[in-house]
Amino acid sequence: MALYATAASVLAGVESRRGSIKGLVYASSFQNVKQLYALVCETQRYSSVLDAVITSAGLLRAEKKLRPHLAKVLVYELLLGKGFKGGSGGRWKPLLDRHQARLKAELARLKVHRGVSKNEDLLQVESKPGPASQVPRFVRVNTLKTCCDDAVDYFKRQGFSYQGRASSLEDLRALKGKCFLLDPLLPELLVFPAQTDLHDHPLYRAGHLILQDKASCLPAVLLAPPPGSHVIDACAAPGNKTSHLAALLKNQGKIFAFDLDAGRLASMATLLARAGVSCCELAEEDFLAISPSDQRYRQVQYILLDPSCSGSGMATRRLEEPRAGTPSKARLQALAGFQRRALCHALTFPSLQRLVYSTCSLCQEENEDVVRDALQQNSGTFRLVPVLPSWPHRGLGTFPGAERCLRASPETTLTGGFFVAVLERVEAPSSVSRAEAPAPPPEAAPRRKRRRRAAAPGVPPRTEQVCRAVPWAGGPRHPAAQPAGFKVLFFLLL
Repeated sequence: MALYATAASVLAGVESRRGSIKGLVYASSFQNVKQLYALVCETQRYSSVLDAVITSAGLLRAEKKLRPHLAKVLVYELLLGKGFKGGSGGRWKPLLDRHQARLKAELARLKVHRGVSKNEDLLQVESKPGPASQVPRFVRVNTLKTCCDDAVDYFKRQGFSYQGRASSLEDLRALKGKCFLLDPLLPELLVFPAQTDLHDHPLYRAGHLILQDKASCLPAVLLAPPPGSHVIDACAAPGNKTSHLAALLKNQGKIFAFDLDAGRLASMATLLARAGVSCCELAEEDFLAISPSDQRYRQVQYILLDPSCSGSGMATRRLEEPRAGTPSKARLQALAGFQRRALCHALTFPSLQRLVYSTCSLCQEENEDVVRDALQQNSGTFRLVPVLPSWPHRGLGTFPGAERCLRASPETTLTGGFFVAVLERVEAPSSVSRAEAPAPPPEAAPRRKRRRRAAAPGVPPRTEQVCRAVPWAGGPRHPAAQPAGFKVLFFLLL
């Protein structure tokens, strides 16, 4: 049956880090996405249990042609899932029937060994539902295609009950059934109860809605590039933040989006096309190899940097890697080294005015430590900007000003785990003084005695106006930072 083979392929992709469960499921050709997603998630949740049962029963030794990931999916369905009823199972059913008694015996033996009576009790602590399972479903309205009022009306016509704008996190926690709210902070973010599935909703499939966690919306909102700006999205795939930037730009301006993974870029191109993005230029390039002196990026004043990270704050990470705890010290050092290089490289773009650095990690090494080191290397050039003063979860106090950073977690903000820092260029005092200083008056030319011509009776003497433009000599090079049309008019009375 195609379901089991596709599920096995998704599990193999997750294990080899080709993508997330959700991304690989939706990239597959299997029609019933919801069924496939549920099977893969549950198989992965019981992964260690299934490995133990399959090994003890000697299934892979007896069936040489059976691949490990497919065996795991089939054994899950036999022992813990719906079972092979009717015609389900296809050609695999006779194979499983041969080993059914042994597999069930090994599962029972495992329960006795661990002193439990229920299948659920076999799960490790990190695989059991926690606060992350209570995070609401956040839905960003894509303003390139629709508006918030129209999206709300559509849901109301479908029988959902609109509760207005939330006033606190408690309003979000209390959401149930078919009720939904407008987020209290972000004006185009709708909030539905946890576990609400909108992947098959017509507005989502048409690109009018983007399923994006609230914390993941913060980088673009805090970067806040005005329409017409040139922006770099340094590590862009899978593209939700890129589409958010395009919506803020109203498709006016330019987004340069970089990523090294060709497969992720292809999926991103599909996502951006569905979202109606037309101002983005995708490039399969390493951001660290991009030259800041390249003339294509001379007008880039905004950079969003969301580099590869441990993903320790992702609500789905425990599901996709149930045996993965805190990243090892060696892995954290390698990630932080890359993140530090990427951030310092981004700060060398000559016209850069504002940068947002973000990760979906909870680790200090990837967050506050990276920002601190970058600021030290660019002392006096960039500063941390205080943002969202009412946000309840701030950066760890590891250096002066770290509280200007933002953190997020299921427990404190009802979102996935996240980190955000906003950096702005500090204008050099010399540039400011030159920009504000008035232009020196021209030297007065020596006056010549001229014979005054007699005017006709009743006619005033003729006056001639001469306008001279003085070029701008000081201040920042970027046109947005200098006075437009700076001119001094000299009026000479002849």
